[in-house]
Amino acid sequence: MKASIVIPNLNGAGWLRDSIESVWAQTEQDFELIIIDNGSTDESLAIARSYVGRPGYTLVENQTNTGFSAAVNTGIGLAKGEYVVLFNNDAFAQPDWLAQLIAMADAEPRAFAVQSLMIRHFERDICDDAGDYVTLFGWACKRGDGMYWRRYTKPGRIFSACGGASLYRKSILDETGLFDELFFAYFEDVDISWRANSLGYKNLYCPAAKCYHICGATTGAVRYNEFKSVQSGRNSILLPYKNMPLGMLLLNFVPLALGYLLKILVFGLRGFWTPYIKGAREAFRAIPKVKKPKFRWSNLPHYALIELWLAADVFRYIGYRIMRFFKIR
Repeated sequence: MKASIVIPNLNGAGWLRDSIESVWAQTEQDFELIIIDNGSTDESLAIARSYVGRPGYTLVENQTNTGFSAAVNTGIGLAKGEYVVLFNNDAFAQPDWLAQLIAMADAEPRAFAVQSLMIRHFERDICDDAGDYVTLFGWACKRGDGMYWRRYTKPGRIFSACGGASLYRKSILDETGLFDELFFAYFEDVDISWRANSLGYKNLYCPAAKCYHICGATTGAVRYNEFKSVQSGRNSILLPYKNMPLGMLLLNFVPLALGYLLKILVFGLRGFWTPYIKGAREAFRAIPKVKKPKFRWSNLPHYALIELWLAADVFRYIGYRIMRFFKIR
């Protein structure tokens, strides 16, 4: 089997059926579909059950919300495909979406992940995500968020693929490890892409693979809310701590500290000081549980490349904020 598509679902009654139907309508039909329901209490569980018995369809019903990472790890464990494709339950794929992702992955044996062009569902000319990046401040950012998607039609290498609509080579997951369940939700996709970068694999962006995304439909966090603030407070600390070797952490201590202070200020100004600090405290309690990738001297060129990326992406972020300030799309 070429691909296993995994959709985690939590109370997605308003959009799950359309998401599933967009997957069944793909021009590439060599795939299975795995739905991981995370304790839904709305009609979406009945929608997911309505497909049971269809060839190539598997439904897993969790009794509680295990988090995004645990849900997709369950799907990966069941996957029979050469590639695992993660897809949000509030995303809707164009018919050639899967074929385009597979074609790019097949063409590059060192590719770990291939990301779709994610377009806002209700603003069809606006990009939602064209690949994620990280700055020296420890901030994980969405490339192209809020800009015209036609700015992002060039394929190429990216720092990280968004787990909302990306393909992963299953054989490399054996080397990188699965999604870190300490992250629960948010930044877990950046973490796994960072691990692949450290090992010399590539994360690619495929603008020909288009999908439309409601964004934040499950968590209710398009911008800020209490849940997202806690997750950001915790995971923005765990992300660099886990993936930076000790020397890199020491080198970047000052910009990271500055980044966290600025984040505290931003979340505080938006009324989410308390949940953000709560998340930061959770991060320090979780540090003993973090499984840092083993340092390898052979990976030194990859660590150096990542350091250059982090520095360059400070300027990418500043340029992006200037464009948004002047309302340039």
